[in-house]
Amino acid sequence: MLKVGLLGAGRIATVHAKAITAHRKSTLVAVSDMIAENAKQLAANFGCEVRTTDEIIDDPTIDAVLIATSTDTHSDLIERATAAGKAVLCEKPVDLSLERARACQAAVAQSGRPVMIGFNRRFDPNFSAVKAALAGGEIGKAELLSITSFDPSPPPVSYIKVSGGLFRDMMIHDFDMANFIMGETPVSISAVGSSIVDPEIGIAGDVDTAVVTMTYADGKIAVIKNSRRAVYGYDQRLELLGSEGLLQAQNMLENTMVKSTVAGVTGAKPTYFFLERYMPAYEAEWIAFVEAVETKSTFPVTLEDGVTALAMAEAANRSLELGRAVLLEEVAPVLA
Repeated sequence: MLKVGLLGAGRIATVHAKAITAHRKSTLVAVSDMIAENAKQLAANFGCEVRTTDEIIDDPTIDAVLIATSTDTHSDLIERATAAGKAVLCEKPVDLSLERARACQAAVAQSGRPVMIGFNRRFDPNFSAVKAALAGGEIGKAELLSITSFDPSPPPVSYIKVSGGLFRDMMIHDFDMANFIMGETPVSISAVGSSIVDPEIGIAGDVDTAVVTMTYADGKIAVIKNSRRAVYGYDQRLELLGSEGLLQAQNMLENTMVKSTVAGVTGAKPTYFFLERYMPAYEAEWIAFVEAVETKSTFPVTLEDGVTALAMAEAANRSLELGRAVLLEEVAPVLA
């Protein structure tokens, strides 16, 4: 039985607590959070203890920790937990600073302990089916990837100010998805963005609408579209054109009913919230984590994957600032 400590007791920590307690080979031992009431509530809901972060990390009977704290704590907690000999699953991103994330990567390499980064969308059955079909040669060679990721509404500006910006906070999922599908990193990244959903987001120094185009060494192209607002729901789609066909992963809908009348044909909207869309992916992510720990195999999403996605976000930010395409090697030479 894998004994787990949960660092953080907010919304996403609750999602992870459900996955941990639902798995027959893992048990949630303790939770910590800087807001004591949040920790108490989660502990009461899932039958675990409230402890400090130090107590969880220092407890030799706890095998693994799941880090679901604020982003600015991720690197420090990853380093401390791995130094204490624990397996780690950490929410994205590794850090807001690429330099700090790479220092964390070096420290973890010294510890020899495994770290998995929480890019849960790799475990979505729809996206993983696209990956499997491509790997199986069903559409020949990949040529053009298009990823659409629109939120139903923007987060509070107070969150925007500490999020690291759209590319590090939101599009980083799509950078990793592009790497997952394509099986390689791009050579160059070109970004355009604006603040047209909420002017306050622009005043805070961020964009709420962006398009990134990425080119690969062999000429492949990937396009990512992000918006903080899609009034009809949580829009998550992927399309991959290959030399011998097309693969598509469509939205999850509120229901599958389609009404056809003389007035027209109508159907349901996409699900409205990310938990409705991705809860199965979070569950599959935890199953993969436990299996990898149990079998001592490589995690399906590594710390290196997290650093690479962060480097791509950094390149997008630089492209937006400079108004030109940025080579990935300009940002992270070793990754290119």
